[in-house]
Amino acid sequence: MRLRFIPLGIVIGFFVAVIAMTASVRSFAALQSSDVPTWLQAHVGDGDGQITQIVLERARALYLKKVAQGTVKNPCYFAMDATRPGDLGNGVLGRRYYVVCEASQSFRAISSGHGGGRNLKGVVDFSNGRRCSKNFGNAMDSELTAGGAYMTGEAKTSFKGYYRVGAKQDVAFQRTFIQFDGEGEAANARQRVIGGHAAQVLRGMCLRKSPNSSYADHDGYVPFGKLVDYAGGRSNGCTSWSPTDTQQIISMVKDNPTTLYIYPESRDIAAVAKAAASGHSLSGGLYWNASCLKEIGSPKFWPRKTLEPIIAQYKQDHPAPPPQPVPICKEP
Repeated sequence: MRLRFIPLGIVIGFFVAVIAMTASVRSFAALQSSDVPTWLQAHVGDGDGQITQIVLERARALYLKKVAQGTVKNPCYFAMDATRPGDLGNGVLGRRYYVVCEASQSFRAISSGHGGGRNLKGVVDFSNGRRCSKNFGNAMDSELTAGGAYMTGEAKTSFKGYYRVGAKQDVAFQRTFIQFDGEGEAANARQRVIGGHAAQVLRGMCLRKSPNSSYADHDGYVPFGKLVDYAGGRSNGCTSWSPTDTQQIISMVKDNPTTLYIYPESRDIAAVAKAAASGHSLSGGLYWNASCLKEIGSPKFWPRKTLEPIIAQYKQDHPAPPPQPVPICKEP
């Protein structure tokens, strides 16, 4: 029998690869531990600027799952607690959106808007106040927040119009939208155009003559409006942040997707609503922000199979008026 010798370089390379793979597996196993790191545990709690235990555990589990699958390489992940108040009064915003970067031991809590819902007058009211959310759901055109697992998708920047910043000094307003892709009950996030963006919008739109603008239409007009910041208010179901926080988040996820977990899911809402109806206190793993639960009484989840037919019928019974042309601006 003839012996076949393997070159020493190949043997060494093989063992180096095995050692590297073993180290990688051990590193991930350590990260995968259900025990929250000590530095991160210091941020766990129910106070403003803290993250509740169950929200962190689910957000972390989602992130580790996607890392293990190889779909996420971003060192940071996001979480949102939509049961917390968005407005604490006196111009102070509640911090309920979390940016966690375990590799650099970084934790940030920032403000975020929530789905405002709608009041279909004479039919059904599933609207939310400025401070706390009572209603949640995943129906098309409901403008409600749906909790669950999401991944950040592509970032798309679009021109919205001009606004004035000084004496005859106009600035183009371009807003970037980060698409979210959801799972389970949130799987229709792309269909609903659910994502994240700055809590800014142009109001009172009119058309101003500006033929030299690259955004001018064929008649030489550009849209013009007043820039409004609604960081402390509600949204159409999307996640909205302050302009400064938005820039930082976009830079983190552009071409580098990560996970976002939004609490509560429908199962959480049903369990809390059941406890509230029976007069029992929340225990056994049930969680809702105490001040908001006291304010709303009991939360409700509106499934799309229930709400979408109602919204469709309302649209049919209340057709939208024909769109009116945007007026020409009255020059100051």
